[in-house]
Amino acid sequence: MYSQLPIKRYGHTIEFLQSVLPAPATILDLGIRNPFSEIMEQHGYTVHNTDGEDLDEVPEIVKKYKVDAVTAFEIFEHLLSPLQVLKAIESTKLVATIPLNLWFAKAYRSKTDMWDRHYHEFEDWQFDWLLEKSGWELKKSEKWTSPINKIGFRPILRKFTPRYYAVYAEK
Repeated sequence: MYSQLPIKRYGHTIEFLQSVLPAPATILDLGIRNPFSEIMEQHGYTVHNTDGEDLDEVPEIVKKYKVDAVTAFEIFEHLLSPLQVLKAIESTKLVATIPLNLWFAKAYRSKTDMWDRHYHEFEDWQFDWLLEKSGWELKKSEKWTSPINKIGFRPILRKFTPRYYAVYAEK
């Protein structure tokens, strides 16, 4: 089952999470249950997921859960207005990852799934500003690459250019 998962990204993400929010902790993970929800549980976290609600339309859904922290792994880039969700979160701790904007690649857009597309691909400073504007204080951040095993100019750039940005913020 896990043979096709993005193992490097998940490894970096769980290490980052453990460094800022050691288990055990109760988490609201924005988005539907996914393979990373299971990975967090295997590492001692109690995980609740949202049920696929459109967070642009009902950002207040995040108030339904009383948790130690909210996580949002690869979620905010899909929202038209992540500001509203970030402001609605009542937990005082947030751990999030986003794909960074790459100058050599267009924003991701699935050709078969109308919901699987990125409205935003941020630069790190843009996401930091969004957090600040919504009342969060950045405490820790980290970036990592996402190399792919193909030949060409873009695959070479992916070996050196950070693709993912992880943040830990507090209110």
